[in-house]
Amino acid sequence: MANNKLIIKGAREHNLKNINLTLQKDSLIVVSGLSGSGKSSLAFDTIFAEGQRRYVESLSAYARQFLGRLEKPDVDYIEGLSPSIAIEQKSTNKNPRSIVGTITEIYDYYRLLWARIGIPYCPSCGREITEMGIDQIIDSIYVHGDGTKIMVSSPVAIGKKGEYKKVFHDARHAGFQRAKVDGELKQLDELTTLDKKFKHNIDIVVDRLILNTENRTRLSDSLETAIDMSNGLVKITVFDSSENGEKKESEEVFSQKNSCPHCGITIPELEPRLFSFNNPYGACPTCHGLGEESQFDIDKIIPDFSLSFNQHAIKSHNPTASWNKVEFAALSKELKFSLDTPINKLPKKILDVILYGYDKKLKMTFLDNEEGTKYEQMKKFEGVIKQLQRREYQTGSPQMRNWYESFKSSHECRSCHGKKLREEALNVLVGGKNIMEVTELSVKDSIIFFKELELNETRVAISKEVLKEINSRLSFLMDVGLGYLTLNRSSGTLSGGEAQRIRLATQIGSALTGVLYVLDEPSIGLHQRDNEMLIKTLKHLRDIGNTLIVVEHDEATIRAADYLVDIGPGAGVHGGNIIGEGTPDEVSKIEESVTGQFLAGKLTIPVPLERRKGNGKKIRIEKASKNNLKGINVDIPLGKLVVFTGVSGSGKSTLLNQILVKETRRVLNGKSLSKNGFTKISGLSNIDKLINIDQSPIGRTPRSNPATYVGVFTPIRELFASLPESKARGYKSGRFSFNVAGGRCENCKGDGQLKIEMHFLPDVFVGCDVCHGKRFNQETLNVKYKGKSIYDVLDMTVEEAAEFFAPINKIRVKLETLVSVGLGYLKLGQSALTLSGGEAQRVKLSLELSKRSTGKTLYVLDEPTTGLHFADVKLLVEVINRLVDAGNTVILIEHNLDVIKVADHIIDLGPEGGDGGGTVVATGTPEKVAKHPKSYTGKFLAPMLK
Repeated sequence: MANNKLIIKGAREHNLKNINLTLQKDSLIVVSGLSGSGKSSLAFDTIFAEGQRRYVESLSAYARQFLGRLEKPDVDYIEGLSPSIAIEQKSTNKNPRSIVGTITEIYDYYRLLWARIGIPYCPSCGREITEMGIDQIIDSIYVHGDGTKIMVSSPVAIGKKGEYKKVFHDARHAGFQRAKVDGELKQLDELTTLDKKFKHNIDIVVDRLILNTENRTRLSDSLETAIDMSNGLVKITVFDSSENGEKKESEEVFSQKNSCPHCGITIPELEPRLFSFNNPYGACPTCHGLGEESQFDIDKIIPDFSLSFNQHAIKSHNPTASWNKVEFAALSKELKFSLDTPINKLPKKILDVILYGYDKKLKMTFLDNEEGTKYEQMKKFEGVIKQLQRREYQTGSPQMRNWYESFKSSHECRSCHGKKLREEALNVLVGGKNIMEVTELSVKDSIIFFKELELNETRVAISKEVLKEINSRLSFLMDVGLGYLTLNRSSGTLSGGEAQRIRLATQIGSALTGVLYVLDEPSIGLHQRDNEMLIKTLKHLRDIGNTLIVVEHDEATIRAADYLVDIGPGAGVHGGNIIGEGTPDEVSKIEESVTGQFLAGKLTIPVPLERRKGNGKKIRIEKASKNNLKGINVDIPLGKLVVFTGVSGSGKSTLLNQILVKETRRVLNGKSLSKNGFTKISGLSNIDKLINIDQSPIGRTPRSNPATYVGVFTPIRELFASLPESKARGYKSGRFSFNVAGGRCENCKGDGQLKIEMHFLPDVFVGCDVCHGKRFNQETLNVKYKGKSIYDVLDMTVEEAAEFFAPINKIRVKLETLVSVGLGYLKLGQSALTLSGGEAQRVKLSLELSKRSTGKTLYVLDEPTTGLHFADVKLLVEVINRLVDAGNTVILIEHNLDVIKVADHIIDLGPEGGDGGGTVVATGTPEKVAKHPKSYTGKFLAPMLK
């Protein structure tokens, strides 16, 4: 049937070479090929982009004005498009308030469940809080004693927005005369409406009376009236006369529903917002729902303890500034220490004074800049941290606030201890646990918790639908291999693959059919065991009537495809053609297809004939117990390629990044070990340099690019400045920079595009109509080297530039290292923001390769094969082997079996993720780990070694 096919004709987006393709819908289609070959250009920039554009075009003109006009991809014709959903690899929200529970919406159902069936307990005495009758409320009020003056009022609004016109009207007609609005007592006749943009507290005054025996009945009637008006609440204001005749007020709120008769403590009405850390009503008042407080950090103020004050050890205080010189000189004279002494050689007592201040006044000699005369002043030494705290409080400058923030670190909130909610919310329990304790459970354990939850008949009826939603959403997360995640995990700490699978789980939950899903490497960060679950999920989406186009390098996913499209043959300008299409078996028979050759086993990454012996030294970590690590001892041999393996959530990143990298950095900076999450680390003296190459971006702005990051742009600019034409015109190297005025286009300030602020809509970027995206002014572009302007050079691929600058050694060498890590297809001036995590990581790796290693360097890489094709992995392995052969140690976290099999030493953690992980399952050569009966990695590794 023609209508069950997706037909693409003449696709030319980016590097695609006018390709034609016919795909069967309702099938699992995998697009493979080398990194940069054009896979994403076909899947995302052509098919998905056109599907999204057509959807927007189908909306009304009114709706389209908010969505903006989407550009049509460079394609002649697409037929058979279904509504499209892209599930990309981009990481989730970096908002510190965003957690797995909120982005999956499971936490919203938790809040509803705790509000409806939660049992409140008194925060003071721990007794269960039950409904409080009128008699109990009266007894609590009479505790104040006879003769006490009180005011009875009805809290009709607590922290809610509105005009409240009807409330005031009804109160007047009911005969009431006064109301307390936002803390002020007012006549009801004066009140008509309030500003609806703000939250208000409104208490209608019901009665004023003196406590005595005669007034007990009157108080009872007033309480009933107040409770009827506010749905169970009453506020009692007690007036106490002090010795000087002034009246003091104290307020107590009583509830027929939630009051502790023993302590007199009343908790607010149980509603979903009470359990929201994003709402002021439920958030901890100390940390405002963040769970942590920001404080000045000594390690950030003094990053290198081996330096002295005069060597600028204290980063917040410039030693050449006259004010600092005077204060520290006076202190050093008083306490008899030298400002040239390294900080780590100073006695603790002196360091404490430097940080927190000195009680006695010191004689300080200042210079009057205007008159040039000296004057003396007796002044206390404030201390570095106290001075920073004072100045941060006083400053009104956003830039200075950001500067002060750079010296801070976050610590657990002293009030809620990281739980984020106010005390009353944390004392409402379901199944014996408060809401935050349940979010601390892994997805797997959460399913067990709700399965074993025992409720009475009434609560079962109330919670039936809510529990159904919670259980189904938790099950979907299990199905995509995320059973180890806890719901309180910050979304900013999720990997791209984890974030993508969370979005995938949400799509399974929606149970849509007839949809075209486009996915970008969903297997990233998954162990082979969990990958099987992911493939099962993808097939389920296909089986219910959807089409899946998956950009993927993972062999298991490729083999599971109904149809494989291989793009290549190379990357960048060398790619963009369809090299092979058909079933995976059919593609494996195509000689020209690199993917096919790897599938057929004709191209392989060979297993080394022998493993490296190393240098005989090691780093030993003892009793590692951070996060889910179970007090393990780990030996890491040096001078080898060491790979950390294990299922997702087994503790690899905790052990490597949060303990080893962090502590190695401390020691190299002249500090002592923190002992945070372990008891001892030995052998760090065998390392003199740490290079941690992660997948964070190489720049935060569109101006950052590979050329600037690896330092090749500077010699290129110097080359252009040395040309005869530049010398004749007086051009320096700065003339050829788009970051400074002079040579750049001033209309777009060297960006090549203009940002148009749309206020409540997203910003729109349009090409600069002066330089037409070339970033430089015409005079600068007229200077040419071998017929190429500075813009033409930035528009070259790394591979083209390496050939173009072949005679110039210092340029060629840096470019060749980029080519050696498989990035020859990138353009020199390509914005850093467009690079994937894997590409950014390889740019960093190439920078380190261009440096001279000491032979005692420790390189740490976290999943460097992310986004890499088999051929690119082979290239990466060669690069890593060069580093190890030079005597260095390379440690990887990796799931790719082709990399694991070439390791000299494997440390396999697990056996499961989350609480079920955190132990050492197996260590040794790949051959040894492959034979271990309890190692999941070993099970999948064994066939690779045959």
